[in-house]
Amino acid sequence: MSQSGKLRVAVIGAGAAGLCVARHILARPLTFVPPVVYELTDHVGGTWFYEERVGTDDNGYPIHSSMYRDLRTNLPKEVMMFPDFPFDPKLPSFLHHQDVLHYLENYCNSHAITPHIKFSTVVEEVKPITMETEREGALMWEVISCGKCGGQSTEMFDSVFVCSGHYSDPHVPSIPGLEHFKGTVMHSHSYRYPEPFSGQSIVVLGAGASGVDISIELAQANAQVILSHNKPALPFSLPAGVRQAAPVVRVLEDGSFEFQDGSLAHAQVLMLCTGYNFTFPFLHSTQLGLQVQEHLITPLYKFLVPPAYPSLFFVGICKVICPFVHFNCQVQFALAILDGTVKLPSREEMEKEVRREMQEKAERGVQTKHLLKMDSEQWDYYKMLARTVSHSDGWKEKRTIRSRKRKVVLVPHSPVRRWKQKLRNGPQ
Repeated sequence: MSQSGKLRVAVIGAGAAGLCVARHILARPLTFVPPVVYELTDHVGGTWFYEERVGTDDNGYPIHSSMYRDLRTNLPKEVMMFPDFPFDPKLPSFLHHQDVLHYLENYCNSHAITPHIKFSTVVEEVKPITMETEREGALMWEVISCGKCGGQSTEMFDSVFVCSGHYSDPHVPSIPGLEHFKGTVMHSHSYRYPEPFSGQSIVVLGAGASGVDISIELAQANAQVILSHNKPALPFSLPAGVRQAAPVVRVLEDGSFEFQDGSLAHAQVLMLCTGYNFTFPFLHSTQLGLQVQEHLITPLYKFLVPPAYPSLFFVGICKVICPFVHFNCQVQFALAILDGTVKLPSREEMEKEVRREMQEKAERGVQTKHLLKMDSEQWDYYKMLARTVSHSDGWKEKRTIRSRKRKVVLVPHSPVRRWKQKLRNGPQ
């Protein structure tokens, strides 16, 4: 706690989640001193900042963003925006990533967040410290960071918000016999545009949003694409250059791919659209009572708080969500914990609730890698957070969109734009 008696908070990451934390802390000057936001790059926006380079940046750190040149949002702006900061009404519903970046830059500038960001700064370690002198017995957080010039800095905080995202460490599945494949193997994290792949044969592994989107881009650049996945046949038409296939089970000695149905195919490129791992290199997760797996971090009470350390928050780890709405609700719930508005149960009770929720999902057949997927369940989650902190900012608008059952559908479009995305009103 600062000399003024106000709480001091560290924010790791200046993407959408980190900016949301900073904005709400700055709006409460009687409770919090201005935050310190640590940002690895020299810009805000996180994954929404398009970086054409792949590999490492000028400072030798891995390129964070997985953004590709022509990406458009797969959610309409009407459900993407922060509740108190709408998008430009002149923009279309489905935005180019550059429009989202400009939105976040405007959000940052409008709330005067930039002066509180330490750019080009890597967080090396975050660890809890029990104070033995002043405020004896109080838990503080030591944050060790290193700036662009190499100087190491250590600062103390009452709370830490982890907002470093989870779309930067590629998940590479184990494929038996992959050493026999002599072509190019790459993850979608390093994909930027389709032109270099024109005329090539490509196996795209994974039919999530990026797998489907990239397959369409490649086909429109005259590549022949085999979209390999374990889902039912996709319920919409694909370009002529894309055919669906069963999952890859192995690579044979001649370099060909064998699929689950026994069919074979040769290809020049294997594109892995297989998602990302959770990684927090600055945390000693086991010491914090946490298990960090490829697709899961647990236990987190309300998908946010480690029961053993309730002044540490992981914002935005859930998947299949309306992200900015999600961040906004989580941040205000977390700040209510810090200011005492929300009283948490005991550690044992929180851990018990997390185990119960995971068990219920397992009994419904939810795989471990999907335990953090919210989808339609997110709305009840937001309502619960809002009710807990007596906060309803933006809730009615988002709930209305859900209750009207609006659906996002993909409609084939012209060669200029690979797909036209529309909102279709469902039953009222």
